[in-house]
Order: sequence, then structure tokens, then C-alpha cells
Amino acid sequence: MIRTIISLPREIKVWLDDYSKKKNKPTAETIREALIQYREKVESEKIDALSITAGIWSEKKIDGNDYVEKSRADW
Repeated sequence: MIRTIISLPREIKVWLDDYSKKKNKPTAETIREALIQYREKVESEKIDALSITAGIWSEKKIDGNDYVEKSRADW
């Protein structure tokens, strides 16, 4: 593993240490788990955005390139 140093507000550090102690695990492990969960959430949101927008041009009667050129001409 690669080591890194981060700066945290005091109240976050105190909470993190308390939480880790209650869970009987090292603070570094708590941070790793939190970052893994955060990364999964962010990646999931990207996939959700793609799913939501997939196919939105399928009902358009204009080609995407033509639409862009028309929009540029309107500027």
C-alpha cells in the first residue's frame, strides 16, 4: 500500500478515532473503507447519469452534428 498524509479538522479526527476505537479497528482501515464506499457511490452516480440520458436523441429528427452547427449559427 502507498502511505499518504491528510489534514483533517480536529473534530473530524476526534470522531474518526472514537469511531474506529468503538469498531475495534485501526483509523487507517476506517478511512480506507470510507473512501472505497465513496468511490463506489461516485461511480454509481456516473452510471445512473448515463442510464438516465441514454437514448434521449433517439426521437430527434435532426442529426447531432447538424444540431450543433445550428446552435452555433444562432450564437
